[in-house]
Amino acid sequence: MMSLRMLKLLTILLPPFIIGGFEFIRHEYMLNYLSMEAGNFYMTIITLLLSYIFASWMFRSIQGINEKLAAGEARRAVYEDRERLARELHDDLAQTLFFLNVKLKQGHLDEAKSAVSEIDSSLRQAIFNLRTPPEEGSSFSLRISMWLQNWQKMTGIELDEQLTVADDAFSSAEEVQLFGMIQEAFTNIRKHSKATKASIELIAAAHEWELRIEDNGMGIHPGDIQQKHYGMNIMQKRAAELSASFELSPRPEGSGTVLLAQVQRRNH
Repeated sequence: MMSLRMLKLLTILLPPFIIGGFEFIRHEYMLNYLSMEAGNFYMTIITLLLSYIFASWMFRSIQGINEKLAAGEARRAVYEDRERLARELHDDLAQTLFFLNVKLKQGHLDEAKSAVSEIDSSLRQAIFNLRTPPEEGSSFSLRISMWLQNWQKMTGIELDEQLTVADDAFSSAEEVQLFGMIQEAFTNIRKHSKATKASIELIAAAHEWELRIEDNGMGIHPGDIQQKHYGMNIMQKRAAELSASFELSPRPEGSGTVLLAQVQRRNH
C-alpha cells in the first residue's frame, strides 16, 4: 500500500505528464489526422477519464491507509488495556495473598476465606476481560451487558441496567477506554462499597453520550475524592482520553455513590 507521500507526489506529477504527453504526441505525430478542435475535444475526454480513474484509485488508497491506521490505534489501545489489567491483577493478587498469609498465621480463618474469595473474583474478572476483546464483532452494548451479568453473578449485587448505544457512537479505541471505566467503577463497587444494589445507564448517540453509575453502598467521602485513590485515577484518566467530563459524588437520595461522565456535541 502506497504511503501518503507517494500519493501526494503522484497527484502533483501525473496530471502534467498526462496532458503534456498527449499534447506532445498530438503535435508531433497527429496534426495531419486531428484538427485543433477535435484534438481539444479528445484531450478533454481523456483527461476527464484518466482523472476519474486516478482520483477513484487515490481515494481508495487513502481510505485503506486510514483504516489501517485506525485498526493500529485500536490494537494499541487493546494492548495498553491488557498491560493495565496485568498490572492491576498482579498488584491486587500480591496484596491479597500477603493479607491471606498474615490471617492464616494468626488463625483468622473467616478472614482468610474472605481473601480467597477475593482472589477468585479477581481471577474470574480478569479471565472474562481477556476473553472479551473489542474485535469480537458483537455490539458494544452487548459486550458490556455480558460483562455486567458476569459481575452480578459473582457479587450477588442487584443490578439495574439501561444501555442505549448507537452503532456509530464510539470508535474501537473509545470503546476500550469507556469499557475500562465501567469495569473499574463496578470493581470498586464490589471491593469497597458494601452495596446491595447498583445501576448503570449509558445513552450514546453519534455526537454525545452520558454514563451514570450508582450504588446504595457506604458512599464516598470528600476526603476520598481529594486523595484520588488508584481506581479513581484510572477512571479520570480514561475520561480524559475520551475528552469527557468526570464527576464522582455522594448519592443525593441517601447512602451510596454516583459516577457521571459525559460528552456533549463532540466532533466524531
